[in-house]
Amino acid sequence: IGQVFSKMFGEGGIKREDVFITGKLWNTFHRAEEVEGAFNTTLSDLKLDYLDLYLIHWPISMEPGKGTLFPADENEVPLMDSKTPSFAETWSALESVVESGKCKNIGLSNFNISQIEEVLSSAKIKPANLQVESHPHLPNLELLEFCKKNDISFVAYSPLGNPGSAFRREDQVDLLHDEDVLKIAQKHSVSAGQVLIRYQVDKGNVVIPKSVTPSRIEENLNVFGFSLDASDMDTLNNLYKKVGPKGYRTCSVQHWKNSPHYPFASEL
Repeated sequence: IGQVFSKMFGEGGIKREDVFITGKLWNTFHRAEEVEGAFNTTLSDLKLDYLDLYLIHWPISMEPGKGTLFPADENEVPLMDSKTPSFAETWSALESVVESGKCKNIGLSNFNISQIEEVLSSAKIKPANLQVESHPHLPNLELLEFCKKNDISFVAYSPLGNPGSAFRREDQVDLLHDEDVLKIAQKHSVSAGQVLIRYQVDKGNVVIPKSVTPSRIEENLNVFGFSLDASDMDTLNNLYKKVGPKGYRTCSVQHWKNSPHYPFASEL
């Protein structure tokens, strides 16, 4: 990716300031002394002078210095950080990166409301962004409202419900084939995927669908020729009830549930 960026911003004629680039701090680098080095490695790998946004990827801290991003014991149980660095410790180190001029904004990913509140309680620089899984099976309406009240931008990943996930329940209906989603798609003469992406846009969210197929990438971008009405939004906001009272999270990372900072404990 760094080689591509170098070419883009060099002979490609694209201005660096016209591209918003985000990086993430991994779980094994939450200790204060690990943060700057991890950030600098990302910057070096991407061949950039600065990042627009840097996120704590997960609230979960794992044991550093094991030569792997996924440390585990002899029984393959993930090794949580023995020092359990606080959010305040990690966040303060990130604030120093911003103050150095190498990063414009910092934020969070996969944090729950109480965890965000903990960060806010000690932050000199407020989180600019929260990135979480969000789709009609997991609309995150309370979390979204919290972010709006605290002026934190909301980015939805897996907006299509992660149809290829190996962790889906056997009886779960794929959102792309859900009858209500298909009815709304037919109503607007668009695809089910476009409905699910527009759902996030009409909630005021940033949305990051993933695809490697050129035609799908083009289709995913073509969502500005229609909008969903109040009835559509109400249907989609309540679709989670089909899969349970709390909806369904495809990226629940339950193999990390032994962490004291596991963010989805209330869903277990």
